Amino acid sequence: MNNLIRLTEHGPELVSADPWTLALSEDSASDGPRILSFEAWLQRQPEAVLSGLEPSADGVCLQPDDEAEQLQPYLAVLPLIAVLFPSFRDGRGYSQAYLLRTRIGWTGELRAVGDVLRDQLSHMRQCGFDAFAVREDKSAEDALKGLNGMSVLYGRSAIEPRPLFRRRASEC
Repeated sequence: MNNLIRLTEHGPELVSADPWTLALSEDSASDGPRILSFEAWLQRQPEAVLSGLEPSADGVCLQPDDEAEQLQPYLAVLPLIAVLFPSFRDGRGYSQAYLLRTRIGWTGELRAVGDVLRDQLSHMRQCGFDAFAVREDKSAEDALKGLNGMSVLYGRSAIEPRPLFRRRASEC
C-alpha cells in the first residue's frame, strides 16, 4: 500500500515498504498479506484462527455499515484492522475507530483507508488511528503536515481521555 503514514514512538513516518494489500473485491490477487472485508476474512480463515489458536495472516477492513463489536472475539488473532472511508464526507469510520480503541480494547495497528485526506488526519489520530493510507492522488509528504493540525484539544479523545479542564485541574 503506497502513501502510508504510520505513527511511531519517534513521531509520524512515511512507510516506504508496506506489505499489505487492500483486497476488498473478489478479483484482488496478492502474494503478501491482505486486508479483507470481515465477511471474506471469516470465510478464508482456518478453524485454528477462528478458535484463537493461531494468528491470522490477513487483516480485516471494516466497511461503513459494519459493527465494530463483531471483531471482539477475534482481536487476539488479528494483525491489523483497517477502517474504510468511502468518501471524505462519511464519518462513520471515526466512530468505529473510537469504539475499537476505547470500548473494545484494540491495541494493534488501526489504519484509515479509502478517501483519506490531509485535513482529516489530526482528527483521525484523536479517534485512535495510528496509520493512514493517504489517497493515491495526494502527497503523503504533504499529508504529514495534517497531523500537526491541532495543538490543544478541549474535549476528550481516544489518545487523551481527560478533557482540557481536567488536565488543567491536575496541573494545579
